[in-house]
Amino acid sequence: MSRVYRVGTRSSPLARAQTDLVVRRLWRTRRELSFEIVPMTTAGDRRAAAADFTGTIERALRARHIDLAVHSTKDLPARDTPGLVIAAYPRRADPGECVVARHWPLRSGARVGSSSVRRRAQLRRWRPDLRIWEIHGNVGTRLEHVRSKTVDAVVLARAGLERLHETARITARLPVARFLPSPGQGALAVQTRREERSLRKALRTIDDRATRAAVESERAVAEMLGANCNLPLGSLGRVRGDRLTLRAEVLSADGRRTVAAEAIGSPRSPRSVARRVVADLNRGGAQTLLAPYR
Repeated sequence: MSRVYRVGTRSSPLARAQTDLVVRRLWRTRRELSFEIVPMTTAGDRRAAAADFTGTIERALRARHIDLAVHSTKDLPARDTPGLVIAAYPRRADPGECVVARHWPLRSGARVGSSSVRRRAQLRRWRPDLRIWEIHGNVGTRLEHVRSKTVDAVVLARAGLERLHETARITARLPVARFLPSPGQGALAVQTRREERSLRKALRTIDDRATRAAVESERAVAEMLGANCNLPLGSLGRVRGDRLTLRAEVLSADGRRTVAAEAIGSPRSPRSVARRVVADLNRGGAQTLLAPYR
């Protein structure tokens, strides 16, 4: 009897949609495989902390309660967890940001909600006249804040709304040049145990090389800066042919100070490209801007 692989996921609608997407892609390439989706309720779901739910799922992997897990890459720690590997990065969705608002354009003094310190800093840089509110919860909860008029608008990842078939809710798309996303935003990471050679081989069939190069460069920037997923850091890699272009920025909480850098190199050496970007960021004072978040 063939093995049934247990796929761990958070129980939120977006996490389930992302997991279903990955399983469908994998099954199309390896129809002999069987999967069981295991929804998990984690401390992160109760306290809205990315590190909580990621850690819970990783512990389940290491304890062999599940065989693989599907994560939003931006929620993963920048440094790989010992014994675990990201065996596949499926082709990335749109990494950019969008606004869901009751009225557009936003009036002066409008209340805009976000849980991300990066987004809040970018919003303050863009529109110092806005009132930025800290809100938490999954995509549905954040949309409800707009419906209930708790806030006038929220900023969300476009990819999440696309995967939930909620793109009709998008009021405006924010330019990537001004709103660099979180490292790994729009990408999914399929994680398993390092020892799972047969499963890792199967997962390579859905691994997208361009996505891997771009995301690894972005994650390397975060790792080298000692950053986590809740710091005012934006980075985005783009692969065009044999060129990887990586941009990154670090902001002050009020958005008034920004250090930015860009480098171009080979997609085969994403960490080398990231190292050059980080060197330029540090020369510009990035560590000073990150110090309040240590």
